[in-house]
Amino acid sequence: MAHFSGSSPPVTYPVSIISPHFCAHNYPIDLAIVRKVMTITDGNFVVQDINGNILFKVKGALLSIHDRRVLIDAAGNPIVTLRRKAVSAHDRWQVFRGESTEPGDLIFTVKRSSMFQLKTKLDVFLANNTKENVCDFKVKGSWLERSCVIYAGDSSTIVAQMHKKHTAQSILIGKDHFMVTVNPNIDYAFIISLIVILDAINSAAAAAAGAAGAAGSSAAAGAAVAAGGGC
Repeated sequence: MAHFSGSSPPVTYPVSIISPHFCAHNYPIDLAIVRKVMTITDGNFVVQDINGNILFKVKGALLSIHDRRVLIDAAGNPIVTLRRKAVSAHDRWQVFRGESTEPGDLIFTVKRSSMFQLKTKLDVFLANNTKENVCDFKVKGSWLERSCVIYAGDSSTIVAQMHKKHTAQSILIGKDHFMVTVNPNIDYAFIISLIVILDAINSAAAAAAGAAGAAGSSAAAGAAVAAGGGC
């Protein structure tokens, strides 16, 4: 089990963001996340406890106008819907109860701290924090290294931490395994939702970078052909 460093004391009261059911633990819990290639009909995340029991799955919606995910429990019941705003400079995502996308069912919003970042930093604002002057939670880390830390507010109090898990099986079958340790009294469905959004933001950034690189290569090749033809 991971041990968190930091000078701030741990949270000693239940922090329920999605449901009290997900924060009724007075000890750190480890969750295993298996990330696979997303398909049109299925998502790309399966979340398990340390005994291998499935706690959550993520359903994707690749063909929708809005980038959308639904976090479901093991029985297939929708917990929350995660939706990216169509026009957003800071990759703003909104999280709603169940399968709703109505404003009255908004639970929290996530956005990049700034537009240009070397390492990802996300600010989390609960629905009642409409001014968004100070974030309620903050996510910092590197998705490429599968390492991130989630803090309470703009403080040094750690509520959860993600770290890579290497296994021979994951290398052979091409799946990505990593662990998330959630501190006592913290809503772990909320933490998983943040990690799904973190993955979506980084996947979109990687795709955009790849497209820009391909366009640059094509342009360079075209210029070379034109130059050669002029000789």
